Amino acid sequence: MLRITFALLLFTSFTLHGQSKQDSTILAAAREIMDASPTCVLITLDKKIPRARTMDPFKPEKDFTVWLATNPNSRKVKEIKKNATVTLYYQDGENGYVSLYGRATLVDEQSEKDRRWKAAWSAFYPNRNDAYLLIKVVPAKLEVISYKRGINGNDKTWQPETFVFHKSTN
Repeated sequence: MLRITFALLLFTSFTLHGQSKQDSTILAAAREIMDASPTCVLITLDKKIPRARTMDPFKPEKDFTVWLATNPNSRKVKEIKKNATVTLYYQDGENGYVSLYGRATLVDEQSEKDRRWKAAWSAFYPNRNDAYLLIKVVPAKLEVISYKRGINGNDKTWQPETFVFHKSTN
């Protein structure tokens, strides 16, 4: 009985809410880098090439969903309407980086826009009812390198550590 109790205790110490200790470490490192980065790069796809631009994201939510704002007439909106697959790239100086891959949704609900409004955006969106649109990025996968936490990727291939998000069954 003592062995079973010890084995259960050992097993539970390596899993947190269905995630392994390694997954929890990867996610903690990713969140740390994302929180430390004042901007990120949003990468969309047009017919010919990927398009990248610097964005002012909100901090990632608990499930790593990220919200951004844009002009509804911008090129990125047209690209997301045609292909919702996007990448968000965050860099924290020399500490590392996060690439978050996911699906973007355009959100034009006024209550959501009011809830997520940043006063610093007033100069960019003088008419925040019509000239302001949200982009919601739901993550599918992320990759992280965090030198600070010793997450350096594969020595031979340089492949970063990866976490795949599973769709909720709720």
